[in-house]
Amino acid sequence: MDLFAKSQAELARSAPLSDRMRPRSLAEVVGQEDVIGPGRPLRRILEAKQLPPSMIFWGPPGTGKTTLARLVAKEAELPFLPFSAVTSGIKEVREAIEQARARRREDGKPALVFVDEIHRFNRAQQDAFLPHVEDGTIVLIGATTENPSFEVNAALLSRARVFVLKGLADAEVLELLRRALADKERGLGEVAVDLEEGTLERLANLANGDARQSLDLLELAVRATPADDGRKRVTLATVHDVTQRRNSNYDASGDQHYDVASALIKSLRGSDPDAALYWLARMLENGEDPLFVARRLVIFASEDVGNADPRGLMVAVAAMQATHFVGMPEAHYALAQATTYLATTQKSNAAGAGYAKAAHDVEATRNDPVPLHLRNAATSLMKGLGYGKGYQYAHNQHDAIVTHDHLPESLVGRRYYEPKDVGHEAAIRRWLAEREAKRRAR
Repeated sequence: MDLFAKSQAELARSAPLSDRMRPRSLAEVVGQEDVIGPGRPLRRILEAKQLPPSMIFWGPPGTGKTTLARLVAKEAELPFLPFSAVTSGIKEVREAIEQARARRREDGKPALVFVDEIHRFNRAQQDAFLPHVEDGTIVLIGATTENPSFEVNAALLSRARVFVLKGLADAEVLELLRRALADKERGLGEVAVDLEEGTLERLANLANGDARQSLDLLELAVRATPADDGRKRVTLATVHDVTQRRNSNYDASGDQHYDVASALIKSLRGSDPDAALYWLARMLENGEDPLFVARRLVIFASEDVGNADPRGLMVAVAAMQATHFVGMPEAHYALAQATTYLATTQKSNAAGAGYAKAAHDVEATRNDPVPLHLRNAATSLMKGLGYGKGYQYAHNQHDAIVTHDHLPESLVGRRYYEPKDVGHEAAIRRWLAEREAKRRAR
């Protein structure tokens, strides 16, 4: 037993700094005040030693999801059965349930089953937890970086309380770094470390709110620094060498993909070229498919710029073609040009709004036959039936104005396209008004 205890202690000492510094109580947790702050629901449940509900912890990496799950089990005095959806399958789920049943028979308490990356389980695997959550065999806590509304079964989601965790502020990460430097038992307190001014602040900022990342980068920087007279002087240059580039939570197939794309489009719509360029860079610098960005710009050019500036679509399509032809990294020039053009030009959604109105009438009204005068009389039989009768060839009319209607009789008078009084569309608006006035006069 002594040898086993020793090996466990050795394993603990060799674990990454982020794991060694994992909070052992709620008092040691930094951040997440909205979830575990004084008076918050989860805090009240834990302090009252109540049986916790099943929960989903949703948040970016390194925000304390696993730590909170462990603390929930500790405070509620429940056995903690962890496993990862990345490496486990339905077999491991069944084994965990059997363990929970056995423990419940012994002391009457459920086990707390913690599933990291629960969004990686398919629907069938998630469904396997349902009856055991319902009958009280287990308390389930799932951790996910993805939106549980899309990644967790509705049935399972309805039986769990969702807690949203946020990335830590730089000041909160700094507190954790300083704590690790001072802790002689689990941290780096036994190492004589001198820090160049601004080093800790840079480490905290580079982690983008990821506590685990910041602590492990600190440990790496300390290890990479040679000792001089028994002391290690960690510099900004060392931090740069060990980090290479900023930590990013961007996932080209996850929530960040959609959230940042949404921010780009809304910045374009709001005519803010600086914000639009920032979100464009966030996507491209984090490995987003540049053709995805180009497609969004083409859609925006028609949806939000439209006929207020018809050149917008030309610029967007040209940028898409340039991106396909040139590729990254140089394609960022074309995409930046299109982004700034679309952000700073006149906007109109009238074309798309008009289509929506027309599509509504297609669904909501009778789809009457095409009026005879608009049909092409391709044969003598068709001509005899009145196809094309009364049709006025616009090019033969004065000012190219015809007096007959082009909609089915039941829809005559409908107005779908309402040009706005902006950019080129203002000229279209005036032209349509003048044309209608002349048509009525005839």
